[in-house]
Amino acid sequence: MKFHTIPWLCLGAALLLQSCVSPQPHLNQLTRSEQREGWRLLFDGQSLDGWRNYKEAEAPKEGWIVENGCLKLVQDSRPGDLVTVEKFDDFELIWEWRISPGGNNGIKYLVSEERGAPGPEYQMIDDSTQKSVKHQTASLYDILPPASDKRLNPPGEWNHSRVIVLGKNVEHWLNGKKVLAYELETSELQAAIAESKFQKETTFGRKISGHIMLTDHKDEVWYRNMKIRSRQAHLFAEIE
Repeated sequence: MKFHTIPWLCLGAALLLQSCVSPQPHLNQLTRSEQREGWRLLFDGQSLDGWRNYKEAEAPKEGWIVENGCLKLVQDSRPGDLVTVEKFDDFELIWEWRISPGGNNGIKYLVSEERGAPGPEYQMIDDSTQKSVKHQTASLYDILPPASDKRLNPPGEWNHSRVIVLGKNVEHWLNGKKVLAYELETSELQAAIAESKFQKETTFGRKISGHIMLTDHKDEVWYRNMKIRSRQAHLFAEIE
């Protein structure tokens, strides 16, 4: 896409100011239907309740901040990764996010605090900075690429993501479309891991009950409307 009248940097700044400048109505709330379906908020829009630093007992005092209903990582603040206090097994996680131009971040799931590679990562990044499809948005970071026809909104605009873990089956969604599906503990996944930076992590790719992690890759990122529901595998409805 070419912009003939507005320089890219000015456009990016304008987009970053278009939301979360003032609180939007109905952010970080559950509808009655969502409540009946078992959804709950992971971020209440007001605090870091339910979150803590990775391998620590409490949330950081700075770096991760609440700003106008958004959970924001301040640029270059390096407060460390955030994890949920709770662990999750079979679950559906949805969230909205945006990054600045050139930004890089991700959400990890099934996170363990007992190994070098905490868990699988749903990559969130400015794709224009990445040549490898295994490093682009919605990939299983460094292991499996997302669908080539995914629809990614540009930096400064909001994206909607979803991760579903049901038994050993995992799905990555982006803006309403499933873009990646894989199965944990399979020879196919292990072969892909063997070609990645995680090849020496012998327990990587196993199904465990683990935390949700918001990674700190130093770049600004905003989150809102983070919701999760945990359900028994035989009750989990297929999402189309």
